[in-house]
Amino acid sequence: MRSDLEIAREATLRPITEVAADLGLDPDDLLPYGRYIAKVPAPALAHRLGDRPDGRLVLVTAMTPTSFGEGKTTTTIGLGQALRAIGRRAVIAVREPSLGPCLGLKGGAAGGGYSQVLPMEEINLHFTGDLHAVSTAHNLLSAVVDNHLHQGAVPEIHPRKVVWKRVMDMNDRSLRSILVGLEGQGGNGVMREDGFEITAASEVMAVLCLAENLADLKRRLGEVLVGYDSLGRPVRAGDIGVHGAMAALLKQAIHPNLVQSIEGTPAFVHGGPFANIAHGCNTLIATRLALKLGEYVVTEAGFAADLGAEKFFDIKCRAGGLKPAAAVLVVTRRAYARHGIENVAKHVENLGGFGVPVVISINRFLDDEPAELDEIRARCADLGVPAAITDFREGGGAGGLELAELVCAASESPSSFQPLYPLVLGIREKVEVVAQRVYGAAGVEFSQGARAEIKRIEDLGYWGLPVCMAKTPASISDDPKLPGRPRDFVLSVNGAKVSAGAGFVVVYTGKVMTMPGLPRQPAALSIDVDAEGNVSGLF
Repeated sequence: MRSDLEIAREATLRPITEVAADLGLDPDDLLPYGRYIAKVPAPALAHRLGDRPDGRLVLVTAMTPTSFGEGKTTTTIGLGQALRAIGRRAVIAVREPSLGPCLGLKGGAAGGGYSQVLPMEEINLHFTGDLHAVSTAHNLLSAVVDNHLHQGAVPEIHPRKVVWKRVMDMNDRSLRSILVGLEGQGGNGVMREDGFEITAASEVMAVLCLAENLADLKRRLGEVLVGYDSLGRPVRAGDIGVHGAMAALLKQAIHPNLVQSIEGTPAFVHGGPFANIAHGCNTLIATRLALKLGEYVVTEAGFAADLGAEKFFDIKCRAGGLKPAAAVLVVTRRAYARHGIENVAKHVENLGGFGVPVVISINRFLDDEPAELDEIRARCADLGVPAAITDFREGGGAGGLELAELVCAASESPSSFQPLYPLVLGIREKVEVVAQRVYGAAGVEFSQGARAEIKRIEDLGYWGLPVCMAKTPASISDDPKLPGRPRDFVLSVNGAKVSAGAGFVVVYTGKVMTMPGLPRQPAALSIDVDAEGNVSGLF
């Protein structure tokens, strides 16, 4: 099997100005990053495009995955290509890859085979520097907080009540818990416990992905909670005056990145929050822009429907006033072998609960036997949901023409989309709704610490925010060892944190880590570059 990198290198890319022209954009609408990448200043286009009707928004999600992923991004890109192949003006909108997974277990995140976004090497590595800008803005706040402590500035921040950690775009378990300010008799700052999270879990990333424009971004950054004073009163980034500098570091990152698929389909690749920690969707700005420029917009949400899709519907769609027209559930033989038809049925049930029509894409891998896929298709048909076998990796858009037709048919019915819960519920009640209706839990057990944290969050006035569940992606439950459709389990909630700038409350379940670790054989050990700058081993 030819690697993604080999296929990508043989592709003929169109100049980005030609890709933009397909969307009705002029060269003056672009901020070029070379010949094949450009940023599109969306706010500058808002007035020109404001009267255009929105296209149809299609979400790609999945059944509970294996550790290697089931090809959601490949399906998203392939479906965008397939829609164009049947004469629909389609635009792709996906997240940017994080270097942590790229150099860790999963490898690259730009699609695969003949359903990739290009240029693949740049997108998977540093791209336009958005994730570095997020890391820098986040760590600027960290540095200012520690300097604030060192200088004894006002408002007071209690050293043991700082809740703002540092971040880096790398999997490094050794940095989960650290001590800062050691030695130097106070010259190195105030000694305290700290730690690192991965950049994709940063609240700054979530803010970037949910902000409407630069002014809203700056406002949200000012609302970020960094800690508490001795009396338990909250201290925010705006209180210590650093939110303006943070926004300045993100003034280019907020513009969506325009690239193309291997077949030339326009694609916005922008933002990259994790779905088992944050809300797992690309930026609202890019999605809204794509909806003004395309007849169909194909996007994705990370991991399975119990995580990414639920957050897409309850957080992103609610925040942006979006009404998805259809959802595509990706099913694979290897995930099916582990989790079975009951897992697929539960995800179909959950998606239908949001009032969104569902279509199943049975994503073929090269070693899959046709008879096995036909059997899965027959079992999916028993659920009353249309299903198609797709081969986007090897066939590109042509590998999913049937799926494209099914998606169009599903999208033509009026949307009856609605979020899962009203915001007037308390935080614990929202968690219970998600746990029981989406996960199928018999109940929820809140630790004493979680109860105290939730009470403090509600006392601060944040009770009306949606919840962002931090949970294992390996199971619908909070136990990664429970496959299929777990029943009669109790969801364990061990903590909560308000992301006031992002506009949601993160609720921690099970043993979720906000800083992943590297596997025994990281993908980084296979990556190399020759004297001419040609990268190898990136997949």
